[in-house]
Amino acid sequence: MPHRTVRLATAAVATIGLLAASACGGETGGTGGTAQPPASSPADSGGSGPKVPAPLPTKDLLADPCSVLNAAEAAQVGLKYPGEKSSGVLNGCRWTSSGSNLNFVNNTPIEQNKRGISDIYDQKAKQAYFEPTTVNGYPAVFAGTEDSRSNGICTLWVGVTDQLAVSVLPNISMGSNKKDPCSIAKKFATAMIGHLQAAS
Repeated sequence: MPHRTVRLATAAVATIGLLAASACGGETGGTGGTAQPPASSPADSGGSGPKVPAPLPTKDLLADPCSVLNAAEAAQVGLKYPGEKSSGVLNGCRWTSSGSNLNFVNNTPIEQNKRGISDIYDQKAKQAYFEPTTVNGYPAVFAGTEDSRSNGICTLWVGVTDQLAVSVLPNISMGSNKKDPCSIAKKFATAMIGHLQAAS
Protein backbone atom coordinates (compact mmCIF):
# COMPACT_ATOMS: atom_id res chain seq x y z
CA MET A 1 0.00 0.00 0.00
CA PRO A 2 1.43 3.43 -0.86
CA HIS A 3 2.11 5.72 2.05
CA ARG A 4 -0.85 7.92 2.85
CA THR A 5 -0.54 10.84 5.22
CA VAL A 6 -3.69 11.72 7.08
CA ARG A 7 -5.08 15.19 6.57
CA LEU A 8 -5.18 17.51 9.55
CA ALA A 9 -7.85 19.92 10.61
CA THR A 10 -8.87 22.20 13.42
CA ALA A 11 -12.60 22.74 13.02
CA ALA A 12 -14.85 25.08 14.94
CA VAL A 13 -16.39 22.06 16.62
CA ALA A 14 -12.99 21.31 18.16
CA THR A 15 -12.14 18.33 16.05
CA ILE A 16 -9.38 16.36 17.73
CA GLY A 17 -7.13 16.71 14.76
CA LEU A 18 -7.12 13.91 12.21
CA LEU A 19 -9.46 13.84 9.29
CA ALA A 20 -9.63 11.54 6.36
CA ALA A 21 -12.05 13.96 4.72
CA SER A 22 -14.00 16.36 6.93
CA ALA A 23 -14.98 16.98 10.54
CA CYS A 24 -17.77 15.07 12.18
CA GLY A 25 -20.25 16.30 14.76
CA GLY A 26 -19.48 16.89 18.42
CA GLU A 27 -19.41 14.14 21.00
CA THR A 28 -21.19 15.77 23.88
CA GLY A 29 -23.34 18.87 23.69
CA GLY A 30 -21.67 19.96 20.45
CA THR A 31 -18.52 21.06 22.25
CA GLY A 32 -16.29 18.06 21.62
CA GLY A 33 -15.25 16.48 18.37
CA THR A 34 -14.28 13.25 16.72
CA ALA A 35 -12.82 12.31 13.37
CA GLN A 36 -13.06 9.43 10.97
CA PRO A 37 -10.12 7.04 11.41
CA PRO A 38 -7.56 7.41 8.62
CA ALA A 39 -6.13 4.57 6.62
CA SER A 40 -3.13 2.99 8.29
CA SER A 41 0.22 3.09 6.55
CA PRO A 42 3.43 1.14 7.13
CA ALA A 43 6.19 2.54 9.28
CA ASP A 44 8.73 4.62 7.42
CA SER A 45 12.00 5.98 8.74
CA GLY A 46 11.98 8.91 6.29
CA GLY A 47 10.08 12.16 6.49
CA SER A 48 10.60 15.88 6.48
CA GLY A 49 10.10 16.55 10.19
CA PRO A 50 12.74 16.91 12.90
CA LYS A 51 13.82 13.79 14.76
CA VAL A 52 12.93 13.10 18.38
CA PRO A 53 16.08 13.44 20.56
CA ALA A 54 15.20 10.55 22.89
CA PRO A 55 12.06 8.43 22.38
CA LEU A 56 9.65 8.64 25.29
CA PRO A 57 7.75 5.67 26.77
CA THR A 58 4.38 5.39 25.05
CA LYS A 59 2.87 2.16 26.42
CA ASP A 60 0.78 3.89 29.10
CA LEU A 61 0.02 6.85 26.80
CA LEU A 62 -1.44 4.53 24.16
CA ALA A 63 -3.29 2.33 26.65
CA ASP A 64 -4.79 5.33 28.47
CA PRO A 65 -4.19 8.85 27.12
CA CYS A 66 -5.50 10.22 30.44
CA SER A 67 -2.40 8.82 32.15
CA VAL A 68 -0.22 11.69 30.85
CA LEU A 69 -0.94 13.89 33.87
CA ASN A 70 -1.27 13.09 37.54
CA ALA A 71 -3.49 15.09 39.89
CA ALA A 72 -0.78 17.61 40.81
CA GLU A 73 0.25 18.16 37.19
CA ALA A 74 -3.36 18.63 36.09
CA ALA A 75 -3.92 21.19 38.85
CA GLN A 76 -0.77 23.06 37.81
CA VAL A 77 -2.14 23.37 34.27
CA GLY A 78 -5.54 24.47 35.63
CA LEU A 79 -7.44 21.30 34.76
CA LYS A 80 -9.73 18.97 36.66
CA TYR A 81 -8.44 15.51 37.47
CA PRO A 82 -8.89 12.90 36.17
CA GLY A 83 -9.38 13.45 32.45
CA GLU A 84 -12.22 11.74 30.63
CA LYS A 85 -11.21 9.07 28.12
CA SER A 86 -12.71 9.51 24.68
CA SER A 87 -15.40 7.10 23.59
CA GLY A 88 -14.92 7.97 19.92
CA VAL A 89 -12.90 6.33 17.18
CA LEU A 90 -9.74 8.11 18.28
CA ASN A 91 -8.05 7.12 21.52
CA GLY A 92 -7.90 10.43 23.33
CA CYS A 93 -8.55 12.17 26.62
CA ARG A 94 -10.54 15.30 27.42
CA TRP A 95 -9.46 17.52 30.32
CA THR A 96 -11.95 20.10 31.59
CA SER A 97 -10.78 23.44 32.96
CA SER A 98 -11.05 23.85 36.71
CA GLY A 99 -12.34 27.37 36.03
CA SER A 100 -15.07 26.64 33.50
CA ASN A 101 -16.74 23.53 32.14
CA LEU A 102 -16.87 25.30 28.76
CA ASN A 103 -13.08 25.18 28.42
CA PHE A 104 -11.17 21.97 27.84
CA VAL A 105 -8.08 20.38 26.31
CA ASN A 106 -7.99 17.17 24.27
CA ASN A 107 -4.83 15.09 23.97
CA THR A 108 -4.70 12.29 21.42
CA PRO A 109 -1.81 10.02 20.42
CA ILE A 110 -2.16 9.71 16.64
CA GLU A 111 -1.29 6.07 16.04
CA GLN A 112 -2.56 6.22 12.45
CA ASN A 113 0.32 8.48 11.38
CA LYS A 114 3.24 6.06 11.39
CA ARG A 115 5.97 8.65 10.83
CA GLY A 116 5.01 10.82 13.77
CA ILE A 117 5.55 14.53 13.38
CA SER A 118 7.06 14.02 9.92
CA ASP A 119 3.56 13.25 8.65
CA ILE A 120 2.53 16.70 9.86
CA TYR A 121 5.50 18.38 8.20
CA ASP A 122 4.74 16.57 4.94
CA GLN A 123 1.41 18.43 4.85
CA LYS A 124 2.82 21.89 5.52
CA ALA A 125 1.55 23.32 2.22
CA LYS A 126 -2.04 22.35 3.12
CA GLN A 127 -2.08 24.10 6.48
CA ALA A 128 -3.72 27.45 7.24
CA TYR A 129 -1.02 27.97 9.86
CA PHE A 130 2.23 26.13 10.47
CA GLU A 131 4.55 27.27 13.26
CA PRO A 132 7.35 24.93 14.40
CA THR A 133 8.32 25.01 18.06
CA THR A 134 9.76 22.71 20.72
CA VAL A 135 8.42 21.36 24.00
CA ASN A 136 11.08 20.43 26.57
CA GLY A 137 13.44 19.88 23.63
CA TYR A 138 10.97 17.72 21.69
CA PRO A 139 9.87 18.70 18.17
CA ALA A 140 6.42 20.23 17.91
CA VAL A 141 4.41 22.36 15.53
CA PHE A 142 1.26 24.45 15.70
CA ALA A 143 -0.68 23.51 12.56
CA GLY A 144 -4.22 23.22 11.25
CA THR A 145 -6.02 23.28 7.93
CA GLU A 146 -8.42 25.84 9.40
CA ASP A 147 -7.25 28.74 11.51
CA SER A 148 -9.60 28.91 14.49
CA ARG A 149 -7.11 30.41 16.91
CA SER A 150 -9.16 33.60 17.22
CA ASN A 151 -12.04 31.38 18.35
CA GLY A 152 -10.04 29.76 21.14
CA ILE A 153 -8.93 26.64 19.24
CA CYS A 154 -5.30 25.77 18.48
CA THR A 155 -3.75 22.44 17.51
CA LEU A 156 -0.25 21.56 18.69
CA TRP A 157 1.43 18.38 17.43
CA VAL A 158 4.25 16.97 19.58
CA GLY A 159 6.66 14.22 18.53
CA VAL A 160 7.19 11.77 21.40
CA THR A 161 8.91 9.16 19.19
CA ASP A 162 9.81 9.26 15.50
CA GLN A 163 6.76 7.07 14.89
CA LEU A 164 4.23 8.81 17.15
CA ALA A 165 2.92 12.35 17.49
CA VAL A 166 0.40 13.55 20.06
CA SER A 167 -2.26 16.11 19.21
CA VAL A 168 -2.94 18.68 21.94
CA LEU A 169 -6.09 20.65 21.17
CA PRO A 170 -7.49 23.29 23.54
CA ASN A 171 -11.02 24.59 23.02
CA ILE A 172 -11.31 27.80 25.04
CA SER A 173 -14.83 29.21 24.86
CA MET A 174 -14.55 31.90 27.53
CA GLY A 175 -12.06 33.82 29.62
CA SER A 176 -8.80 35.60 28.85
CA ASN A 177 -7.14 32.44 27.52
CA LYS A 178 -9.54 32.44 24.56
CA LYS A 179 -7.29 35.06 22.95
CA ASP A 180 -4.25 32.78 23.11
CA PRO A 181 -5.24 29.09 23.03
CA CYS A 182 -1.83 28.12 21.65
CA SER A 183 -0.19 29.06 24.95
CA ILE A 184 -2.58 26.67 26.71
CA ALA A 185 -1.67 23.92 24.25
CA LYS A 186 2.02 24.43 24.94
CA LYS A 187 1.50 24.58 28.71
CA PHE A 188 -0.34 21.25 28.60
CA ALA A 189 2.25 19.70 26.28
CA THR A 190 5.08 20.81 28.56
CA ALA A 191 3.44 19.06 31.52
CA MET A 192 2.75 15.99 29.39
CA ILE A 193 6.34 15.70 28.16
CA GLY A 194 7.65 16.23 31.68
CA HIS A 195 5.41 13.41 32.91
CA LEU A 196 6.61 11.05 30.16
CA GLN A 197 10.24 11.96 30.77
CA ALA A 198 9.87 11.16 34.47
CA ALA A 199 8.43 7.77 33.52
CA SER A 200 11.34 6.89 31.21
